[in-house]
Amino acid sequence: MGKQYVVIGLGRFGSSVSRELANLGNEVLGIDLDGEVVDELSDELTHAVVADATDENVLKSLGIRNFDCAVVAIGDDIQSSIMVALVLKDLGVKTVVAKALSELHGKVLDKIGVDRVVYPERDMGVRVAHQLVSPNLLDYIEISKDYTIAELSVPKALDGKSLKELDPRAKYGCSIVALHKQSGVIIAPTATDIINEKDIMVIIGTNEQIEEFENGVIG
Repeated sequence: MGKQYVVIGLGRFGSSVSRELANLGNEVLGIDLDGEVVDELSDELTHAVVADATDENVLKSLGIRNFDCAVVAIGDDIQSSIMVALVLKDLGVKTVVAKALSELHGKVLDKIGVDRVVYPERDMGVRVAHQLVSPNLLDYIEISKDYTIAELSVPKALDGKSLKELDPRAKYGCSIVALHKQSGVIIAPTATDIINEKDIMVIIGTNEQIEEFENGVIG
């Protein structure tokens, strides 16, 4: 079942994050000052509104405190970005993610309690959307239109299981191509290899196969 996300700032990065979150089956509210941008996305998102997110009363009236996660993707106004992040934290939004325009901006966001700081030049919107939806997903790289490589951390529930027990190829069609363990990296692991909590599985498959694997195995 999808969650509720609000994306504030619908520039290139914000549009990318909000579209992908909506594609992944979540409710998404997009907010921007630019009516043209809002119109463009109104058919793709659950709701898209023209509003000033630096105004606490506006955010209250939109019921922001009930959202699971807020993404602050404001373009080039560092002061507005920080003010909005502060208001969101103050309103009690569970998870606040904010785009940083520089290392210094990122440090300030970190200091005011933002849960995750994103640097768009190295964190693509699509990748960030997938990571927000799947907490165990550490990295996500589309290698073609159909195929993706994903890094997933092993949850406690799978500690001590063999790859034969997981059998992702037979059950989901995707393959575990490497395991990052504390002792080192195992390339092309075999069915007898055991996974432990906090190991990292490197998986290749289609987006659908990896999503099914996550839902079926990690849950």
